[in-house]
Amino acid sequence: MEASLKLNPEYKSWLTDIKSRIRQCQIKATLSVNSQMIMLYWDMGRQIVEKQERAKWGSRLIEQLSKDLIDEFPGMTGFSRTNLFRMKRFYQFYSTVEQYKKYVPPHPQQMDDAFIPQVVGQMQVDKNQSYDYSEHFFSKVISIPWGHNVCIIEQVKDVDQALFYIHQTIENNWSRAVLVYQIETNLYDNRGKAITNFNITLPAPQSDLATELMRDPYNFDFLCLSKKVKETELEKALVQHISQFLPALGIGFAYMGRQFLLKVGSKDYRIDLLFYHTRLKCYVIIELKIREFEPEFVGKLNFYITAVNELVKDEYDKQTIGMLLCRNKDNYEVGFSLKDINNPIGVSTFHYTELADDIKAVLPSAEELQSELINFERELKNAYIK
Repeated sequence: MEASLKLNPEYKSWLTDIKSRIRQCQIKATLSVNSQMIMLYWDMGRQIVEKQERAKWGSRLIEQLSKDLIDEFPGMTGFSRTNLFRMKRFYQFYSTVEQYKKYVPPHPQQMDDAFIPQVVGQMQVDKNQSYDYSEHFFSKVISIPWGHNVCIIEQVKDVDQALFYIHQTIENNWSRAVLVYQIETNLYDNRGKAITNFNITLPAPQSDLATELMRDPYNFDFLCLSKKVKETELEKALVQHISQFLPALGIGFAYMGRQFLLKVGSKDYRIDLLFYHTRLKCYVIIELKIREFEPEFVGKLNFYITAVNELVKDEYDKQTIGMLLCRNKDNYEVGFSLKDINNPIGVSTFHYTELADDIKAVLPSAEELQSELINFERELKNAYIK
């Protein structure tokens, strides 16, 4: 009977539905716990600020409060002196900005179950006033983990930037490591600054998203290469560091291949890097140039886009996009070069960590380091056996 039930299509469908609902409940429960904790931290930060200002308890308040809370709740984390300072900073960061004050709950009794991120609608504050939190920043703030919030308030300049990174974290499901990387590489200032012709070559929804995804410059500082590196060496290094290369490009890029072969007529052509973008639903060609932009680069990339559209993409894929990454560029020259191009192309710059040739020559390669590590582990193992 048990075996037959597992093979029964109706049972399998029902079981799948039950599993899905259980997972949804688990996610909601986790989010609810996270939200309640962050609201607690918010109110603790508020009260710390008020006590220090009004009660004149001074700087030792946080240290004493931390000790007393840890003594009372030894099984709970989060009450360290450092984290209490973070709660204070958390409250001050948002509540002191005038245009956001009206969306901030000033009293703990306003922080009830109706405030969790899944719930939309209005929460009554008093008889004459109500706030719609579903569309405003605090419902987003409590939707991300405390560690993410700490990274944001400690590393960004202002609330507008904070809200941008909160939105991107929620939309793209960023881990804390990815969030830190995006902040450190200044995604807020670099997004959408590439020179493109997307507004005239792509339909409105896709052109807006494609423009937003382009950055200038791209930060490849995870690479340490010679100033005289060749383009093929740069390609190889980026692919070898694909786990860092993809976040540098942005969310949605799926790697398809390096030196991707295109056979046009009797000739073979090779694309530097080919990706598929899961949100744009299209192929993305990336051509790398280690020198300053030249107009002929656009012509070659335009040819590759046409070839991919004809030979690779199918009826379900949208228009292929080309990205040209150069060491330097003159924006006016780039805009002039793209003026009569019918395929969508964006041009950006990039940088990486440059090593002088004499330093590069004496540094061990990644392969040499790996070989040394293997030998060291083998020696330790032999010594242990003896």
